[in-house]
Amino acid sequence: MTVNVGNADRIIRIVVGLALLSLLFLLEGNARWWGLIGLVPLATGLMRWCPAYSVLGTNTCGTKSAT
Repeated sequence: MTVNVGNADRIIRIVVGLALLSLLFLLEGNARWWGLIGLVPLATGLMRWCPAYSVLGTNTCGTKSAT
């Protein structure tokens, strides 16, 4: 896995992921489980690798990988 998520993209993903995860505590009933979707941007932000970016050939990191 090569890094393909830049710093700005990483911060946005982490903030959005945490915001979505907060829905688990803010909403009631079955709707709150939609907050688990926040695990995806949070994980990709923390790992600095996005599988969708790999498939599409996108790189927001600023440096090109040597692959």
